[in-house]
Amino acid sequence: MTQQTPLRRVALTLAAAGLPVLPLRAGKAPFGNCHQCANNACGGRPNMKTAGPCRCPGVCHAWAAATTDPAVITSLAWAHAWRRAVCVAYHPGAAGVTVVDLDDAAAVAWARETLPATRTVETTRGEHWIYQGTMTSSNAVRPGVDIKSSMSYARYLGPGTGTMAALPDAVRALAVKEPAAVRPAPHVVSVPALARGGECRHRTPTYLDRGITMAEARINDAREAIHATVYRTFLAVLSAHGRCGCLTDAHVQRLFAAAQAKGETSRHCADAWTNARTRLGL
Repeated sequence: MTQQTPLRRVALTLAAAGLPVLPLRAGKAPFGNCHQCANNACGGRPNMKTAGPCRCPGVCHAWAAATTDPAVITSLAWAHAWRRAVCVAYHPGAAGVTVVDLDDAAAVAWARETLPATRTVETTRGEHWIYQGTMTSSNAVRPGVDIKSSMSYARYLGPGTGTMAALPDAVRALAVKEPAAVRPAPHVVSVPALARGGECRHRTPTYLDRGITMAEARINDAREAIHATVYRTFLAVLSAHGRCGCLTDAHVQRLFAAAQAKGETSRHCADAWTNARTRLGL
């Protein structure tokens, strides 16, 4: 591909400014994986949630394909995608920003009343509010509002207007806010025992019960950063009891119940438990 397409020229300009870019096809969607990457057979990109060995030169794995490397952007592997592309997208998280995607007039009105002013970009139906800082992406955090940051992409629709502000707690809270007043029942998790049988002091009921009680108290006493406290507590419990097979579903439900009493959702509890197990290789 010797002739630059207008979109590729835009992409190169953005990449030179440090914005990781990728082409989008009709429907504002990323290009599908090649046959070697189909169904994630390649293992995924190293910068995805689950790091993998993929070194595919094509525009595979959606947002994870975003790059600032001009050699990749102008490569033959990307040439076909640029010829079919309808717009340029970027990976907000890799650029260190979060996009609050306001999809209609009502959402824009809500943001103007609720959120601090920041750089704003007009979209077809609403606005993108861009803040400095990253967080977990989440769709439909409220009517007409999506959050695009880590593991997500956003269309590039121009530089926008206004000065970019720091990501406020009000936006972070959107991703964890529960719309229902009634908390869900504790999420039941079965913990696989990696070593059963034999002598284990943890199986002494008093010893184990004291450990779970202390973990409940640690969560209950948290005054801030409840997500981090829950994760660290789960990590500590699994470090002590995760390999001997002494933990039961009843113990895990007690920990989840303590976390949910502090405002955590069952989904966040399950994520924290899974992340702690992954950290320890369980």
